[in-house]
Amino acid sequence: MAPIMGAVRKLTANDRYALSLLAVFLVVFALSAYEPWYRHDWLLENVLVFILVPAAILSHLVLPLSRISYTLIFVFLCWHEVGAHYTYAEVPYDRWFEVILGTGLNDILGWDRNHFDRIVHFLWGLLLTYPVREIFIRLSDAKGFWTYLFPWLVAISTSTIFELFEWAAAIIFGGELGIAYLGTQGDVWDAHKDTSLAMLGSFIATCVIATINASINRDFAREWGESLTIKHPEPLGEVEIAKLLAERENDRE
Repeated sequence: MAPIMGAVRKLTANDRYALSLLAVFLVVFALSAYEPWYRHDWLLENVLVFILVPAAILSHLVLPLSRISYTLIFVFLCWHEVGAHYTYAEVPYDRWFEVILGTGLNDILGWDRNHFDRIVHFLWGLLLTYPVREIFIRLSDAKGFWTYLFPWLVAISTSTIFELFEWAAAIIFGGELGIAYLGTQGDVWDAHKDTSLAMLGSFIATCVIATINASINRDFAREWGESLTIKHPEPLGEVEIAKLLAERENDRE
């Protein structure tokens, strides 16, 4: 008992905040798991959650993120669990708006389909760009321009990879499960639009981050300039290969 109490006393404010968010998310997760509209789709939607949440818990031991990052991740996961409970194509947000406002959101905005999946893809880029940027900066020596470009590219690439994952799952499982998971709602350009929205969300987040940093970081312009200077004037490719082979031969001698 004493070692356990000692470990509890060593918890930082950041640890307690992360644990609080985890506890709330577990409640949201349990609610999402309670009588979902399509059990098998719920399980399929949460495959990445089953992998990434434990990975995030373990990584916290060596690389605890900021409260901002944990909050953004938490908000995204909560939105995802809503989609997992109902399936992304059938989240009844229109009915909720009718109860509250007397008219559906689709009527207000002139939408002709369920756009919950579009919203979550947008939030993928908007909310997860900052956590990715924080991890990238803390694990690399990158500064300036590259710390804004890399998270944006990660948002685009991961969104595209997920669309490919959805396509593969739809082919493998087929039938109603494949259709529910894919959630295209008859739109042949669904994957393109989803990826574009993730790209847009990440671009907006990147602009906000850059604007805030430019206003409070007096070295902002210098870091951008230095990040775009040439660090290795010699070509790589065959030149670098020849150099490495020569160094290996010298080591042997």
